[in-house]
Amino acid sequence: MTEHLIGVISDTHGLLRPQAVQALEGVELIIHAGDIGDPKILAALKRIAPVHAVKGNTDRGDWARDLPHTQVVEVGGSLIYVLHELFCLDLDPAAASIKAVIFGHSHRPHLERKNGVLFLNPGSAGPRRFTLPVTLARLLVHRDSLQAELVDLKV
Repeated sequence: MTEHLIGVISDTHGLLRPQAVQALEGVELIIHAGDIGDPKILAALKRIAPVHAVKGNTDRGDWARDLPHTQVVEVGGSLIYVLHELFCLDLDPAAASIKAVIFGHSHRPHLERKNGVLFLNPGSAGPRRFTLPVTLARLLVHRDSLQAELVDLKV
């Protein structure tokens, strides 16, 4: 079976750091969990790999009008549910055969498994917030197995 390497990024708020671009090299797909901040971010990410993005609470304007609030992305037979704010999750991911829930908003990297579902917040790859790290994540999908790693961009 084929392995799929997915880049996961969130809360760029209009800033795509060179370290983020470098960390995403080699991925076959990028998931952006909202608060994109500028359509130029999506254009730059699409030069690396195809992008699936959801609207964050600060994504406004004509460019963001058609962004969905939630999205289900299928990778290698695994379903990944993407939204910006985890508290807006309105389904039971395990009952819906979702393998991972990807979210952003808090700027805090988070990696946890609950009831067989991976919950992943890649943290913020944009402007630093308080003393939080500047991070993104890589997700390896192999058959039914999902393994995530948080990547500190060291800025």
